[in-house]
Amino acid sequence: MRTHTAALLAAGLLIATMTPAVSMAQTPEAEATELDEVIVLARRSGAPMWTVTRGDSTLILVGAITGIPRDLTWRPDDLEAAAARSDQILSPQEGRASVTDLFRVIWRARTIARMPEGQTTADFLTPDWQTRLEALMTDERNEDWRRTSLLFVGFDLMQDKAGYRSGRTGDDAMDVIRRAARRARVPVRPVGTVRGDALIDSLITAPQSAHVPCVQAAIAAAEAGPDATRDRAEDWRALRIADVVASPVDKALNQCWPWGDPEIAPQLRQQWAAAIETAMISPGVTMGVAPIRLLAETGGVLDGLEARGFDVVGPEWRPRP
Repeated sequence: MRTHTAALLAAGLLIATMTPAVSMAQTPEAEATELDEVIVLARRSGAPMWTVTRGDSTLILVGAITGIPRDLTWRPDDLEAAAARSDQILSPQEGRASVTDLFRVIWRARTIARMPEGQTTADFLTPDWQTRLEALMTDERNEDWRRTSLLFVGFDLMQDKAGYRSGRTGDDAMDVIRRAARRARVPVRPVGTVRGDALIDSLITAPQSAHVPCVQAAIAAAEAGPDATRDRAEDWRALRIADVVASPVDKALNQCWPWGDPEIAPQLRQQWAAAIETAMISPGVTMGVAPIRLLAETGGVLDGLEARGFDVVGPEWRPRP
């Protein structure tokens, strides 16, 4: 089993770069034509996307996943071209970490990565879950995993058993859109910020019991086997949105830090809701790229927009009856 404290911190600190935009006045007819072209390009990429229009404001929401296998075929160039022609980009939250925050992670690495002295996974998991975990660990070379933090056990199960980020991965929609914005000098607006000290405090102070849902979901993903991540990516490419959200890998990512943190997760969702509200009164085309679960989960962004009377155009996101 592996533990990667630096990688774990980086997962929560999503940093976006703000760059100035270059714009030119256009006639309404030209603007309409360009809007149609942007939407066609974005749809042609194969990435799940939804459009919402109110007056002269159009919001394009792209549902992203991480851990896309490198050999999965889709058309990121078309998504990049669409992003480059947008008026602004909404990107996920950026984490603001200081040097002091990073030193705290290094200093407290053992606290974050290890069980309290004298305790093991069996002290926190029910006998049924412990048995399932032990079945997955039969090929481990030693018993060190029993004393590893449940959070890290969960992440390691995802990597070693469920195929998440195993080997090199391809560009995801977030990578593509950020690259396009940087090259085309389209302004990028993070939907909010998360303080590095708050993220680190949640890692250091959370009791092991708080990570039980994470490791349980990771066990289920690991039991699905090394193709679980590929199956999720295939569903994403095929626009089977409900299947992506229901996949064991996506469920595990939602249960683990930071999205599973009871204090941080509501903050992340509220920031997205506020940013989308602002985008709906901003003239022009706004492209937002967000985790697909945030958009398509029950009571998520898409449900909220539809409940308010907006016509949400795109693939069906609700589970089939």
